[in-house]
Formats: sequence, C-alpha cells, structure tokens
Amino acid sequence: MGKFNSLNDKVVVIAGGAKNLGGLLSKNYAEQGAKLVIHHHDEQSLDEAQDTLAQVESLGGEGTLFSGDLTQVSNVESLFQHAQNTFGKIDIAINTVGKVLKKPIADTSEEEFDNMADINAKSAYFFIKYAEKAMNDNGKIITLATALLAAYTGFYATYAGGKSPVEHYTRAASKEYMDRGISVNAVAPGPMDTSFFYPQESEEAVAFHKSQALHNQLTNIEDIAPIITFLTTDGWWINGQTLFANGGYTTR
Repeated sequence: MGKFNSLNDKVVVIAGGAKNLGGLLSKNYAEQGAKLVIHHHDEQSLDEAQDTLAQVESLGGEGTLFSGDLTQVSNVESLFQHAQNTFGKIDIAINTVGKVLKKPIADTSEEEFDNMADINAKSAYFFIKYAEKAMNDNGKIITLATALLAAYTGFYATYAGGKSPVEHYTRAASKEYMDRGISVNAVAPGPMDTSFFYPQESEEAVAFHKSQALHNQLTNIEDIAPIITFLTTDGWWINGQTLFANGGYTTR
C-alpha cells in the first residue's frame, strides 16, 4: 500500500525550501522526523537557507542544503544526485519554485517570456522527471501551481500561462509512474501573503485579491502546508490532480 503512516526517516526534497511556504514545509517535515534536502537559488538566499537548516536541526531533524538555478537542467539532476549521495533514495519531492510577472502582453519582451517559461514550466518538468529517477517506489511528487489557472483576468499571461503546463505534466507523470506506485499532484493556492506576492501589486490590487476569498484575506502558507503534507500521508489516494486551495478565490 502506498500510504506513509509515518514520515520518520523519509527523505524529502523541497525546491525553494528555504523561505515562505518551502521554509515552513521544511520545518514541518523535520518535526515529523523526515530528512530534508533544502534547495535554494543562489548566494542571495543562502542566509535564509542556513537559518532554515538551523531550525530544522533544532527540531531534531537532519538536513542538507543545495544551491542552484533550476532552470538549468543539470542543476535539477545535481539536486537529486546530492539528495541520494547524502541520504539515499528519496521518498517525497515538493517543488515550490515560481515567479510572478504582472504585465500586459503588449509590454512583455521575449526575454521576459522566456524567463517566465523557464522558471514556471521548464524547471517543473525536469523536477518531476529527475524526482522519479531518484525516488523509492510509492513516492510522492507535488508541484505548486496557482489559482490563476481558473481565473479570467489580464496581466498574468506569462505567470498563469507558465504554470498551466504543470497540470498536464502532473497528469502525464501520474499515469506514467503508476506502476511504481508514485503519486503526482499539483496544489493551486490563491495569492499568498508572502514576499513573493507584494512587489508587483498595488494596494488596490491587494484589496481586490483579498475580497475574492473567505474572510477577506490572502492565502496563508499555514493553510497550504498541511494540504501538501496530507498528500504525502493520509491523502495518498489522490493522484494526478490539481487541488485548488484558495478560499474560493477561483473555482472550476
């Protein structure tokens, strides 16, 4: 059976695991006895990654850091090789990496389009690919998507458009990996109350986003982390799905 009754000694790779949702997940899994591979992007995020690792260790967990730009496929492969070299085969792979660009299509450059596609789609595709190669049977792969996949809106074409392939990658991988008992899912939160969200939004836009969900609030990372953990434990029977967890911000 594919259910993990305990996360103790499970090996968990978290892309973007140093801060925001990824950082919270790192600490939550450490509390449950998992071994963490915490990915961060570069030297600018190193201090946050080291702080998260210290918190993981203070909770009694084991952890290791990996730095790299995951739009470079060689870095994705190296991430999972590092995980195997450190802890052996992995059990859970969670990809929280993404980038938002709020811009009209008319003003979007080719360079911006390529960058958004690389971060939101290409890196997600190869994360799923190399996760499976490094994974024990009955493993779990989860990718962060966005509630904008079900939105009727302008200005986010490269973000929602870049994330939309994740649904198709998820479905295809869940079918292809079924013989190994590996589940593959995506989670689509609403706009999250983190540093990831605010730089491109005006005060009026923030107020509008809040007004579209329960309790007039943005999505909190504390509300998403348990859903991701659930998919790796009691929610093991969910497979090939995109779960919209956004307080009703969008539905379909």
